[in-house]
Amino acid sequence: MTSVEAESAEAGGRRSPPTARVVQILDFLVARDEQRFGLSELARALSISKPTCLGILSELVAGGYLTRDPASKSYGLGPALIAAGRAAQRGFAVGPIARAHLDEIAAEFGAVCTASAVVGDQVMILETVAPPGVTLGRTAARVGQAYPFAPPVGLMYVIWDGDEDLEAWLRREPALPVVLDRDLLRRVVEDCRDVGYLVERLTPVGRKLFSLMAGVAGRGLPTELRELIGEMVSSLGERVYLHSETEADAEYPVSLIAAPVYDADGHQSLVLTLDVGGSISGAEIARRGAALVAAADAVTAQVGGRAPVRHP
Repeated sequence: MTSVEAESAEAGGRRSPPTARVVQILDFLVARDEQRFGLSELARALSISKPTCLGILSELVAGGYLTRDPASKSYGLGPALIAAGRAAQRGFAVGPIARAHLDEIAAEFGAVCTASAVVGDQVMILETVAPPGVTLGRTAARVGQAYPFAPPVGLMYVIWDGDEDLEAWLRREPALPVVLDRDLLRRVVEDCRDVGYLVERLTPVGRKLFSLMAGVAGRGLPTELRELIGEMVSSLGERVYLHSETEADAEYPVSLIAAPVYDADGHQSLVLTLDVGGSISGAEIARRGAALVAAADAVTAQVGGRAPVRHP
């Protein structure tokens, strides 16, 4: 085809049926991001033959655009979509706004900061900012990294939403074995909602665990490995410091501090984090927490969001 013919075809809106089927599948799953579907369900819903549908699904899974649960043989959105999403995000307000505030926090405290969100059944890193003159290390969170959104991973993505969202997360099949202490968890939720941020304890095992979980579906791990890792995981809530129990002049080993950004409906849309990775005083925790909350609140305001109304 000559360049003139190509331009003519483009101007005439020439369609590609095979490509249209790929788009059709992705559109269907994006519109139902919290659901998973089997091959037969997708083929029937989209009027695509099963062999053709299987071929497309297999390629999308291989590319990371979809995930396939080996147990249920069902398909859902995959982490590779974040790369395309991040490119598209630059055309919207929230990406540049969040990054601008993260740049300020990173520079002020000399710390790596991130913005992340729940996409489908995974937590995904959307932005990572390093302070001036600092190069991100191999263990730092990277844009596009994904973690399973299931206990024990993901508490900070539901803690400032309603109790229904928290309970829905708790009902998910755990990514790893976990102990649930409801009394402690309730204290953690109330404490974090009151102060506006979450402070995660620093434990070498905890940091290694989340490095291991990056991009891995916990349920896909061998049973023996899941049980071994499970022995290292404390009960939900134990990895969070209670603001009401920290002392200003005492030192605490802190992994990170997190604060929520809300959408127009008052639901969490992003979580901003400030990496600490060392021991700081209770007074310094409060100072950094307040600065991160201020940044998150500024992002919320600039994107037209609002904090939820809490009833006593």
